[in-house]
Amino acid sequence: MSSVLSAIDDELAAWMEAQPIFFVATAPLSGAGHVNVSPKGMAGTFRVLGPRRVAYLDFHASGVETIAHLREPGNGRVCVMFCAFDGRPQVVRIHGRGTVVRKDDAEFAELRREFGKERVVGQRAVIVIDADRISDACGWAVPRMDFVGDRTILDLHQEKKGSAAYLDYGETTNARSIDGLPAMTRRTGPRPPTT
Repeated sequence: MSSVLSAIDDELAAWMEAQPIFFVATAPLSGAGHVNVSPKGMAGTFRVLGPRRVAYLDFHASGVETIAHLREPGNGRVCVMFCAFDGRPQVVRIHGRGTVVRKDDAEFAELRREFGKERVVGQRAVIVIDADRISDACGWAVPRMDFVGDRTILDLHQEKKGSAAYLDYGETTNARSIDGLPAMTRRTGPRPPTT
């Protein structure tokens, strides 16, 4: 049985922040574009900022679909899904509008403090999501699995490369989505509205 929640309370916030993985889904406005679902993880990279606002740290990687879709003028639609692999079966979805706060944005430093001092290399943005729908469902079909631990490969790789390796990464590797939408290109004007 599913239900729509009015807000993220303290109990739900603690449960979400304790999950080792969550999934982020976005799509371009064009029906010809590709829908994207990204697994996200690593302890300490997701935070509940308020009753209807959440955020996660986003790192340089080979893909940049979520950022491209959120930055597309008139878009910004996003769904974050959590599912319990142990304990009580539960699925939680947050539908809303996402904002990309890049490292070169003034508000990045303040948002970054929400995540502590770990993982300082390789971050390209904080993704902030303002919920317009929060729901939970039973999760009865989600398998039970044991969490062994976070992989350290991304952290080690990014620390080895160092911060200098990412100075132009957005302009090269992360410049455009697979559908050709601008993603991490530097802004030449004000941020387009996401609503």
